[in-house]
Amino acid sequence: MKIGVIGAGAWGTALANLLANKGFNVALWVFEPEVCADILEKRENKVFLPGFSLSANIWPSNDLDQVAANKEMLLLVVPSHVFRSVAVRMVHHPTEKSLIVTATKGIETETHLTVSSILKQLLPPRLQSRIAVLSGPSFAREVAKQIPTAVTVAAFDPEVARAVQSIFATPYFRVYTSGDVVGVELGGALKNVIAIAAGISDGLGLGYNTRAALITRGITEIQRLGIRLGADRETFMGLAGIGDLVLTCTGKLSRNWTVGYKIGQGMKLEAILSEMRMVAEGVKTTRSVYNMSRKMGAEMPIVEQVYRILYEDLDPNEALQVLMSRNLKHELDEE
Repeated sequence: MKIGVIGAGAWGTALANLLANKGFNVALWVFEPEVCADILEKRENKVFLPGFSLSANIWPSNDLDQVAANKEMLLLVVPSHVFRSVAVRMVHHPTEKSLIVTATKGIETETHLTVSSILKQLLPPRLQSRIAVLSGPSFAREVAKQIPTAVTVAAFDPEVARAVQSIFATPYFRVYTSGDVVGVELGGALKNVIAIAAGISDGLGLGYNTRAALITRGITEIQRLGIRLGADRETFMGLAGIGDLVLTCTGKLSRNWTVGYKIGQGMKLEAILSEMRMVAEGVKTTRSVYNMSRKMGAEMPIVEQVYRILYEDLDPNEALQVLMSRNLKHELDEE
């Protein structure tokens, strides 16, 4: 099988290496010329996934058309804010037999669309059933180390989901299938906002009780919005929901948790982002989700306070007081 992986960040590189180690021929589109040269010459992505030797079955290139052409599967792993601009350049390459998989976790800022919805806009109707999304609790470095990991692949067509499941499955990378594309995507995107909140809490030194409360109430907020958008409630109790949320809120490899932690310690967002080469999706997703929640009438108090901290310079301690002094209610109230 010939596979094209679009995006050579940490996650794209880790997945490309997983597939290449299974014996697939993997063409990898790399945006940065220096990263492409390192992979080609040194078999290492020193910028985004340093310390790992990459398979000889990976063929890096800065030429997007070369990577996307004549492939049986295309895997898109680019940041959500550039997803549309990249996808529009390669959507003429897939055929009726191609699998089109995305592992991007985010929501488009202007349209509030998930990445599968962007693909459905760009692809002809005959190819839309070939879309699948891969998500779940999976730090790139741990996958690269072949540490046991479980994820979910969701597709509109069950046969597509099973095909992608088989392609990715290894003794250390277990893949489950789902038919809830919207729910799997929303779980993967919205958990990043709650992870920023958890990082802020840890940066303030608030302890495990607070973090546990944020995770639990966070999944409630994710469900509220997800159900309004047509997702299955049970999806958020699975790997792409609570599984990914727990990982991102507690693991120090999380870029979103790291952003929150530094804010909790007193740093400003602009300074934090200027230090980061990799993208923390939750920063842009926070704005999208906050606006979506207001439009959909979904009460999301944690999201609202994270938004105000990031974009209105609200003091995190004030945000905490707002959350703790809200009207008392039954735990299972829908609002």
